[in-house]
Amino acid sequence: MESKAPYGAAKAGNGSFDPYAFFTHPRTVLRILSWVFSIVVFSCIVNEGYINIGSERLLCVFNNNADACNYGMTVGVACFLGSICFLILDVYFPSMSNVRDRRRAVLLDLGFSGVACFLWFVGFCFLANQWQMTSPDELPLAQGSDAARAIIAFCFFSTLSWAVLTLSALRRYLAGSQANLFTWQHLEPTPSNVRATPYPIANGATIVTTNPYQAPPFTETLDPKRLTQQRPMAPAF
Repeated sequence: MESKAPYGAAKAGNGSFDPYAFFTHPRTVLRILSWVFSIVVFSCIVNEGYINIGSERLLCVFNNNADACNYGMTVGVACFLGSICFLILDVYFPSMSNVRDRRRAVLLDLGFSGVACFLWFVGFCFLANQWQMTSPDELPLAQGSDAARAIIAFCFFSTLSWAVLTLSALRRYLAGSQANLFTWQHLEPTPSNVRATPYPIANGATIVTTNPYQAPPFTETLDPKRLTQQRPMAPAF
């Protein structure tokens, strides 16, 4: 799917949508993986991220810190929705005929992917630290321990996937910025010593003139003999 067109997409109107080429593209595969990873994170938090020990209050398995569970759920839901939006954007991206629209789409992808990668990395460090501080007494019968480990692992996997997506978006942006197919600044000037191509005529031949400066009209050619001055003859008386 990559081409030499602006920002790494085919020119608008060149062929129809190819599902096989789209879903086998590495960028699409990474978006689907990031989508799945985010589902695993927030679904594990919703199902087994909270425990109830002798009271009606639910406690987070990560050191009874509600902020840890809320953080993981928020980032997971946001990246879940973002992955869907950018999958749809990738489908319509080749049909964008305006280079400025493509540039905005690539910049949006670059910004969101970079922020998502940073948030997942922070979440991985935060949740791993809170899990390390969790004592076995807080989790009777090791409730939610498998889910906590899965959440930490998929936070790490999400960090890697969004990091690759950030590099992919950065590569597309740099390639599109260097192209600038619709500007005249990259055209080489015509050398001053090169003549313009003569105009073609009907029968396919061309008019070539050896001397571009023709003689002015109504020029009289003078005979040197006629320029000789003759004395008038004296009259005879």
